[in-house]
Amino acid sequence: MIVKICGVTNVEDARAAVEAGASAIGFNFWPKSPRYLPPEDAPAVLAAVPKSVWKVGVFVDEPAERVAAIARELGLDVVQLHGTSQAPANFRIWRAKNVNDDFDLTQIPGGAEAFLFDAPAGERHGGTGQSFDWDKLKGVRYKFLLAGGLDASNVGEAIRRLHPWGVDACSRLESAPGKKDHARMKAFIERALAEAK
Repeated sequence: MIVKICGVTNVEDARAAVEAGASAIGFNFWPKSPRYLPPEDAPAVLAAVPKSVWKVGVFVDEPAERVAAIARELGLDVVQLHGTSQAPANFRIWRAKNVNDDFDLTQIPGGAEAFLFDAPAGERHGGTGQSFDWDKLKGVRYKFLLAGGLDASNVGEAIRRLHPWGVDACSRLESAPGKKDHARMKAFIERALAEAK
């Protein structure tokens, strides 16, 4: 079970996520996000993440060349693509999809290691703290991470119902945008890992 903490912006939160048992940490390189981490500030934060924990770069509406340049420079393990972002060659790709009223499992394109399914967020591209109708994912036959409104109170039910490859949480684990509540984060990770056993 992949347990990803997304929207990490500082060394303290990165260390706390690692210590709590996160298997992946997301860093948002979209300038319009309240959790934006400028690429030039990222090396100090990423240095707090050991090689055993995947470093995931979050990109929105970016050309493949820019995604690849940042991913190479920072040594990212995975690139998570939102909106119209193009997939660079020779990188692990997670493609984000919003599960809205028109969502259709049969219309999901290939070309990604896994998909991240999140609640509709409009121009925000995630991080709303809202959930969606999990029943829309019944019958999914490929690797996916479940996101959207997850925390310690509901991640156990989500795992039991959907058996995702991974779970991803962000805004419900925060004390303020871009600042994690370490107790909430630890509770979420521990609950997810316990349910996955």
